[in-house]
Amino acid sequence: MSMACNSLSLFSPNYFIPISTKPPAKHLFSSHTNLPCNFSQYYNSKREFPLPSVASIPYQPINVDYLEEEFSGHGVTFEGIGDNCVAKMGLENGSTVNLMLPSGLISSYKAPMWHGGKVELLHTSVSEDENSGAVIQGGVSLALNCSSDGDDEVSWSPCNWALRNIRGDAQESIQVELIDRDSENKIEVKYIVTLKKDMLSAELVVSNSNSSSLLQLTGSIVSHLVVSTPDATYALGLEGSDFFNRSPLLTNFALVPPDFGQKNEFGLGQFLGQMTLKGLSSGWGARNQNAADDAESSPRESEEEMEGEEDDNYKHLKEEMSRIYTSAPRYFTIIDRGKRNSVGVGREGFDELYMFSPGSRHEYYGTYSYVCVGQSALLKPIILGPEEEWRGLQHLHNPNL
Repeated sequence: MSMACNSLSLFSPNYFIPISTKPPAKHLFSSHTNLPCNFSQYYNSKREFPLPSVASIPYQPINVDYLEEEFSGHGVTFEGIGDNCVAKMGLENGSTVNLMLPSGLISSYKAPMWHGGKVELLHTSVSEDENSGAVIQGGVSLALNCSSDGDDEVSWSPCNWALRNIRGDAQESIQVELIDRDSENKIEVKYIVTLKKDMLSAELVVSNSNSSSLLQLTGSIVSHLVVSTPDATYALGLEGSDFFNRSPLLTNFALVPPDFGQKNEFGLGQFLGQMTLKGLSSGWGARNQNAADDAESSPRESEEEMEGEEDDNYKHLKEEMSRIYTSAPRYFTIIDRGKRNSVGVGREGFDELYMFSPGSRHEYYGTYSYVCVGQSALLKPIILGPEEEWRGLQHLHNPNL
């Protein structure tokens, strides 16, 4: 049974990535059993100061000079931040993206506007942990659990991304490809971030190399979109979509107000109990499990209160909301009337849409001035047959050029 990067420990503040003692490989992607742990050339050999955290997950130091030598050009530069690294993607039209390594967090997407300026489309929050290190939450992040039963039982989550390739140029588009594999080399996940003149795409490619076992995928690509306030924010195009009210997705990168749901019943105990029955509890992290324990004795919502159909094509996001749409359109628009800005959201491969609003009780242009969208497989897992491959994709489209 493989438990490397188990998703429950991934969402724990005590999670730690092991380091291989094998000698460095000359090429990043020669033979290996666990990509990130065998690329010692990809990391510095000595730890000279305490590791800072990115959303409470400590990583080993990255050799920025090596990345510059091997992957410079194509419109990408690398900058060390503590022991982590930021891959900065930039196009000549002004579109830029910051991609953090090895966490895979997209912490910034600045898009050019019709008036000639640039606007940040992602919301991130930087706070201090108990060790006085910086913790970054928000942006675009991935929470994915891969599991299988039988003789080759696996429970694993990609969490320590290695840089595989960079394609394109600063004139048209830039594509950065990251990769991670489980310790048994049975599961390979590619995470491909593409920046175009008017779009940011995050793509997952999951391969099941096992010749006899099914692979079950649960999780989401979650984007925190910055807004002036949820009170001025609307979702256009969701009318007629079926939904289930669910508690917030609590990964280490998720930004959720500590008092969320105190005025509105979200049935946390019922929801998390359902997740456990479906085998999804580990993908939602220890924070959800604690919430389930606290809510175990609380009254449960009726089935009618937990699900419904969206009756508003211009959905106002001013109230606290956490739900999963099961029949949402493949493309819809988030409109912020406060900033007079909009973002198109598209998906491929995923059947579900996760949406979260912290509500408008918070300060305008503050810590909770955002809404979340997530292309998801949370209620209904994605099943891969033996030696099959699956692709899932999220687009954030800038229509303001």
